[in-house]
Amino acid sequence: MAEQGHHEDEIAQIQEGLAASRATGSGLWRPHFLCLLAEACLEAGRLDDGLSALTEALAAADEHENRHHEAEIHRLKGELLLKQDDSNATEAQNCFEGAIGIARKQSAKSLELRATMSLARLLAKQGRRDEARAMLADIYGWFTEGFDTADLKDAKALLDQLAT
Repeated sequence: MAEQGHHEDEIAQIQEGLAASRATGSGLWRPHFLCLLAEACLEAGRLDDGLSALTEALAAADEHENRHHEAEIHRLKGELLLKQDDSNATEAQNCFEGAIGIARKQSAKSLELRATMSLARLLAKQGRRDEARAMLADIYGWFTEGFDTADLKDAKALLDQLAT
């Protein structure tokens, strides 16, 4: 739905799923679904709703001691803050750096790659292209397979863009 631009329908479906999940008392996947909701809100420009979803995701992760999505929660918060206002760049950078640190502690290389791409884009906007490229090249170089996945394709494209 999101790829076809049906963000509001996507948001409504995710919210229905969250309500059904809440009704059954199941909370294990709640942080993941709230991240999906936040991402849909980001695409739809509903930034405050996205930030609220991430606040709820952090609380759900704490409640269920489910830290698997914590890095992605912080990365998405940084993306929402940047889209909200460029003056949030410092706070967004802190979110991206926090997400990278969490992903490293969890040995979650895919999440580390996503957070590093977010930080690299921010640094590039600030004229720090060499720093952005070096950090992205470092994590990209860790991977030995999966180069046909969306994240690694995006990382390669960003590396190429930063090289010019």
